[in-house]
Amino acid sequence: MNIYKCLSLGLFFILLYPSITPSTSICKANPVWVNEPFPHLSIEEIKGGLGVNVKIINDGNIVLHNILMKVEVTGGVDIKLPISSFKNSILKPGDVWIQNIKVSGIALGINGPLPQIMITLLAPHAHVENKGIVARIIGPFVFKIEEVMNTPGAFKGYTLFSPMVSLNTYLINNSGNIVYMWNRPYKPGLSVYLLEDGNLLRTACPYPNPTFPAGGAGGRIELIDPNGTLLWYFELSNNNMCLHHDVEMLPNGNILAIAWEYKTYDEAVAAGRDPDRVSPSWGIWPDCILEIHPTGNSGGEIVWEWHMWDHLIQDKYPDKNNYGNVAEHPELIDINYPTLREGDISHINSVDYNPEFDQILLSVHEYNEVWIIDHSTTTEEAAGHTGGRYGKGGDLLYRWGNPQTYRAGTAEDQKLFGQHDAQWIEEGCPGEGNILVFNNGWKRPNGMHSTVEEFIPPVDEDGNYYCEPGSPYGPEESFWVYNGFHSGGAFFSGNIAGAQRLPNGNTIICNGQKGEFFEVTMDQKVVWKYINPFPSLVDNQVFKVRKYSSDYPGIEKILHG
Repeated sequence: MNIYKCLSLGLFFILLYPSITPSTSICKANPVWVNEPFPHLSIEEIKGGLGVNVKIINDGNIVLHNILMKVEVTGGVDIKLPISSFKNSILKPGDVWIQNIKVSGIALGINGPLPQIMITLLAPHAHVENKGIVARIIGPFVFKIEEVMNTPGAFKGYTLFSPMVSLNTYLINNSGNIVYMWNRPYKPGLSVYLLEDGNLLRTACPYPNPTFPAGGAGGRIELIDPNGTLLWYFELSNNNMCLHHDVEMLPNGNILAIAWEYKTYDEAVAAGRDPDRVSPSWGIWPDCILEIHPTGNSGGEIVWEWHMWDHLIQDKYPDKNNYGNVAEHPELIDINYPTLREGDISHINSVDYNPEFDQILLSVHEYNEVWIIDHSTTTEEAAGHTGGRYGKGGDLLYRWGNPQTYRAGTAEDQKLFGQHDAQWIEEGCPGEGNILVFNNGWKRPNGMHSTVEEFIPPVDEDGNYYCEPGSPYGPEESFWVYNGFHSGGAFFSGNIAGAQRLPNGNTIICNGQKGEFFEVTMDQKVVWKYINPFPSLVDNQVFKVRKYSSDYPGIEKILHG
């Protein structure tokens, strides 16, 4: 963009942001800063304009003295910050301190990440307040894009993410600073995890697969050591199968992976699929789950597998072996439930493992459900209907989110709408053993908005699930729901996205389409917020994030060797 056009644009927008004159009194003392919970000093507002304009309020009932404001700018090119700290000697209850901060430079987010302007407040015997903005900067004019924050209520740890159109994976601290970065030659495909040994488990998409041109396509799994060296990789992307979306490291060192498998039009119709719901050129791609045992520096042995194709039911063709009523067999999968014709009839987008029950949890996008299957089976048992710890072979042990798929409810009973990132809440976290899911809200009848939901499945201590015949699987409602209505408005990600319960009870949420991460308490308060600036705010989508505690072994390995 021509610099004169940039400045003209800035002059036009500045009319919307009147300049605010600084009103401060300078303190010459040298106080000792004490970081104690005392939430009465807050950053009420940060605005753009001619520089950055910050509104601070003492919303308590105690006079605060010797307040220090620190300013830090990261990102952008040659951004100038003439003064980076400001002082105010006294702020009485109800008083407001308005400060203008001069910032200048050029940062449009075209060839690099947009800058973050972070404001930190410190005062004796008051808590540390940290908030900021992501902005575009044109000369002396600052245009606020989004607000970010870091409060004492945030879980102390590090957040891992891999932007969908980037070759980099980032680990950031609560201040949003990059503490570690991995660079690889392929984009993610789509998930990434930091293991306890400090290695990075990453999916990748080395090349497009013309047979499976759908969202989430990958084809490759990688293990990378803390020095960035590729330790191992496995590829599966051909005309018959393609890895996609997610992986899960098992306790034995094997890896669970999701894959599409191609079935032709004739194969689909022979299995009972309605011909009007199959494209002759696309076929259908039912999902399968593979357990891969890594061998050497590349390759692996598939030591266990489960195929959706082995557990289908249909009521269209009485002469076929899988003819039946799914209402009488909710453990089976109605091949004709999804109405789309273009291949990807199930679109499993996450996989999780429960070592206590030896079960696998799947998020099945096109059915608007989560499924649980038995991992204790042999591969032969997983292809049938008997065997394994629960005696049901590879049939579904549990399903939840949309009882219409097995004719035990109506549209009013549907709970999930294009969900992602279903997982058992980890041991040591509040809600341990419950299921957490990002409910995207795609085609939600009362308006498309997203929620994060925790629900308690009807399971006994042995891992058996109960369902009254003819009724939907419970529960009737989620145990905990975050919708954003009580903390700044609803949020929405039509696809991708995820969430994770943290040891202190907070939940970190990735609003994937916006590249926005935020952490909320159980009582719905937002305590941390970050906007992914990579590679730019124009295209900063992130599939999901994971946050690790400061004492997590993998963090210790990465940061301290």
